[in-house]
Amino acid sequence: MKRVSLVLSILLFFSLYGISQKDEVLHIKVESGTFQRINTPVSFSLDGVSISDTMSFRLYERVNGKLVEKPFQVEQAYIPQLWWVLDGTTGPDKSREYYLCRSVSQQPENEITTVVTPGAISLFKGNFEILNYQTAIHYPPPGVDTIYKRSGFIHTLKTPSGNVLTRVNPPDHYHHLGIWNPWTKVRIGNHVTDFWNLYEKQGTVRFAGVNSSVNGPVFGGFSVRQEHIDFQGKYPEELAINEVWDVRTWNVEPLYGMKAFLVDLTTFLSVAGDSSIIFEAYRYGGGIGIRANEEWTRENSTVLTSEGKTRLDADGSRARWTDLNGAFKNNGNSGIVFFSHPANREHPEPMRVWPVDANEGRGDVYFEFCPIRLKEWILNPGKVYRIKYRMLIYDGKIDKSIADRIWNDFAYPPVVKIFSK
Repeated sequence: MKRVSLVLSILLFFSLYGISQKDEVLHIKVESGTFQRINTPVSFSLDGVSISDTMSFRLYERVNGKLVEKPFQVEQAYIPQLWWVLDGTTGPDKSREYYLCRSVSQQPENEITTVVTPGAISLFKGNFEILNYQTAIHYPPPGVDTIYKRSGFIHTLKTPSGNVLTRVNPPDHYHHLGIWNPWTKVRIGNHVTDFWNLYEKQGTVRFAGVNSSVNGPVFGGFSVRQEHIDFQGKYPEELAINEVWDVRTWNVEPLYGMKAFLVDLTTFLSVAGDSSIIFEAYRYGGGIGIRANEEWTRENSTVLTSEGKTRLDADGSRARWTDLNGAFKNNGNSGIVFFSHPANREHPEPMRVWPVDANEGRGDVYFEFCPIRLKEWILNPGKVYRIKYRMLIYDGKIDKSIADRIWNDFAYPPVVKIFSK
């Protein structure tokens, strides 16, 4: 009886707004769960849904008895996902209703665009470049050993006001490269190779090709291949680890009253050979790391973790998220929050945080989520290992409640329920 009532209500609803029942493909309900949601990306799997051409569909939300069209985007993965934004504020334990319908689609123009050039991949929101990923070989400054040359890292990363958060080839650590994640002590057969400290001349990491790129009204991004190359094997260069970076920027305003960007970086790792390798426990290696802009020092920057720790006691501790904030000359404060996904190895993840007296007392800022800090990690052939991070790039300052809310979205997204015809 309830099923008949539901069908009749849907028939009546669509007839009132000029959409016939045959136009309806899916009835969708999104439940916020126990958290408040603000401009939160949501999705559901299109596995088993017969949609041959998503350009011939429209997504509507039922708002106060009216249908309001919403932009959406289909991620063309092995199992396609339909993404959109749960826009505005949705309180805890609330639900919202959507309908996917057959219609002549008039999707909005792309808001997040990916530009691939011979030397780099850049992500833009409108005309503003958010980040640049280096595909060409980047060389150190003149006169510095070219062993420091590398590709496959993010620099520059900009806040909405244009402040650059990343730094490459600082004289104190020429191997530091913006946002990057090589592994340090890697046991391969009967030897150990350091892919992090390039001056050891034991190995390096290289960009190896573009898998895909995407533009869209909900997100834009790219997938690239990277290779960890071992210089200490049987041959002068041997591929040890295959790596895929999936980078995407969401077209959302995650903060009210402040502009900010939301960027995800997901890494997939697999062994290139036919024998297991071991990431030995060490205070540096893998995960995600940043060498921050040279303007940040002990005098004008702060570190705060989800557990309330600062630069005085954060190093070696675990956290769900960590906020780095600092001042820029003549352009106020900016910051970046790194969020670790609960499915990551060793979550809450241990960290490497430089102390306040780093670099001869200057207190330069370095941060890393380091999943092998406290425990070795064995990677077996034939398996793919994933680690997933989110970054909030913002101007001004934020408090703990904002970081907690965004981590909740990342860790426990709203529940999407589908009611097909």
